[in-house]
Amino acid sequence: MHIDLETLVVTPAEMAGIDREAAYSGIDSFALMERAGQAVAAAALRHYPGALRFVVLAGPGNNGGDGYVAARALAKSGCPVEIFAFGPAPAQGDAGKARKRYCASVRPLQGYCPTVGDVVIDALFGAGLSRDLDGEVSAVIERVNGLALPVVAIDLPSGVDGRTGRVRGAALQASHTITFMCRKPGHLLMPGRSLCGETEVFDIGIPGRIVVAASHHLRVNEPGIWRMSLPRAGAGAHKYGHGHLAVFSGGRLATGAARLSAGAGLKAGAGLVTLLTPAEAAEENATHLTAVMLRQIDNVAALRALVADPRFSAFVLGPGFGDFARARDYAMALRDRPLVLDADGITAFRDKPQELFGAFADGPTHLVLTPHDGEFARVFADIADDAGLSKVDRARQAAKRSNAVIVLKGADTVIAAPDGRALINANAPPWLATAGSGDVLSGIIGAHLAQGMPAFEAAAAAVWRHGEAGRRAGGGLTAEDLINVLNGFDQIK
Repeated sequence: MHIDLETLVVTPAEMAGIDREAAYSGIDSFALMERAGQAVAAAALRHYPGALRFVVLAGPGNNGGDGYVAARALAKSGCPVEIFAFGPAPAQGDAGKARKRYCASVRPLQGYCPTVGDVVIDALFGAGLSRDLDGEVSAVIERVNGLALPVVAIDLPSGVDGRTGRVRGAALQASHTITFMCRKPGHLLMPGRSLCGETEVFDIGIPGRIVVAASHHLRVNEPGIWRMSLPRAGAGAHKYGHGHLAVFSGGRLATGAARLSAGAGLKAGAGLVTLLTPAEAAEENATHLTAVMLRQIDNVAALRALVADPRFSAFVLGPGFGDFARARDYAMALRDRPLVLDADGITAFRDKPQELFGAFADGPTHLVLTPHDGEFARVFADIADDAGLSKVDRARQAAKRSNAVIVLKGADTVIAAPDGRALINANAPPWLATAGSGDVLSGIIGAHLAQGMPAFEAAAAAVWRHGEAGRRAGGGLTAEDLINVLNGFDQIK
């Protein structure tokens, strides 16, 4: 079975189960440790051939065992190597065997004095850490980070929680991280991702069938996951076949956000886009629109008349909208239509979240919510307050509760569906955090819904295209720049 190691994500607990299942199936677990340690040594030599000294910081578990294997391989290559160990030396299992095969002396961790020219091999804890580090380890980490020494982390930088990406007291800043079979959430969720440096995934030989069987529908957001759902234009295509997106405008002094969404929707592939404006903002919007059409909507009755026209195929409500009571009324009127609820559209339900969830509880999922952390907490307060949940956990629980696709935004945006599928996005550059960027994203999602994409795939593709546009636009971008560089479907590889 072929498995895409670059997109699959498993939790540390799932990876431990994978290791056990591999051993049960007859695979030599020490052979897997040997391959892992050899891969680390090879990476260290490849990246730092001029190191004056390789220093292995070894923990008492299997991560430390990988470190002993790496140290032995580096020593055989003629490199100066020293090991500083935390806790008692492993005596049993694969880690114990690896320790016995390393014939040189091992010194206690507190004796390590970082020196310029050292390259640190971090084999302390790996991805399985779920507690705060003690003072001894934290002090060493601070000394290493203080000198900005190169660090090659085995599996995950020590101090990073592999399930949540959070820092447990202190964490090493790695320049390179070598992990095995597939990534863990801590490689992708912030701040863990920022501490990993360049992450390399190495196949140590566990069969793909075992890995897939243990994973639970968590992937890196990549085109291969949703490419088959993208709309394709035939030779006889026309604008009415590409969907009609409607975007609600705010009042006279808050029209820009909706125009950004509408412009993005048009550039993202919707055949027609109409901005639905209150009377007070009609002249302001008309002044700025060209290809985007304009229609006045001032109340629910007018909206219901418009919704009766099936040619309007998707809606975006929230960017710059302002009027919370009207936003709730409009959302209720759209309960049977594909709808992206963003910004003020989400905040409007902060005191009545069950009203929203109940309206969209039945039938197929056609609601997409795009909150940042603050907006998420307004409608999913108990989920947001649960410190034991990862960002993936929070998005999944919210999606199940609301029967909506959740796009929990940030540098590590998570897209989750009510059925448990979840994706972590990894292609967004840091300069994408700019005013209006979220409005553009809402418009892209709306365009995908208007063209008939399922909600989960529509949201996932939009988040990826949004990140790709940010990369193409470069540092210093504005929201308008994002729209101008949106790539077409035919350019998605």
